[in-house]
Amino acid sequence: MHTEDSGAAAWRAMLLAHDAALRAIDADLDRAGHLPLTWYDVLLELRGAESGRLRMQDLGERVVLSRTRVSRLVDEMARAGLVEKVRDEQDRRVHWATITDAGRGRLAQTAPAYQAGIDAHFGSHLSEKEKQLLATVLTKVHHAHQRLTLSPPSSRR
Repeated sequence: MHTEDSGAAAWRAMLLAHDAALRAIDADLDRAGHLPLTWYDVLLELRGAESGRLRMQDLGERVVLSRTRVSRLVDEMARAGLVEKVRDEQDRRVHWATITDAGRGRLAQTAPAYQAGIDAHFGSHLSEKEKQLLATVLTKVHHAHQRLTLSPPSSRR
C-alpha cells in the first residue's frame, strides 16, 4: 500500500469508527432518556468556560459535534431551560450562551452514561497500548492544525 493509500485508508477508518461509535453512544443516551450528544457537547464547553458562558462565535469554534448549527441548537436548549442566550450590552451584535443550573444538573446526570458509552463502543475494542497510540497520533494531527490556524496566512506556504 502506498503512503497516499494508507493515509486515505486511515482517514476513512477514523471517520467510520467515529460515526459508528457516536451513533451507538447517542442511541444509548436516547434510550436512557439522557441528553443528546450535541447538547452534551455544548453544555460541556459552557461548563468549562470561565463563568460558564461563551460568545456564540467562540462556542461554535469549540464544540466538536455540532458546529454547523450551534445557534439553532442553543435556541432549542434555551427553550428547554439548559442555557440562556443573552445579547451583549456593549456590543449588540454579540450573543452569549450561558449554562444554567438545570443545564449543569442534566450534564452531571448524563456524564456517567456518556463515559460508559465511550468505554462500551470505543475503548473496549482497543488495548491500552492502542488507546495510548491513537490518542498520541490524533493529538499530533490536531496540534498541527492548531499551529496552522494560529500562523499568519503568509507563513503557511
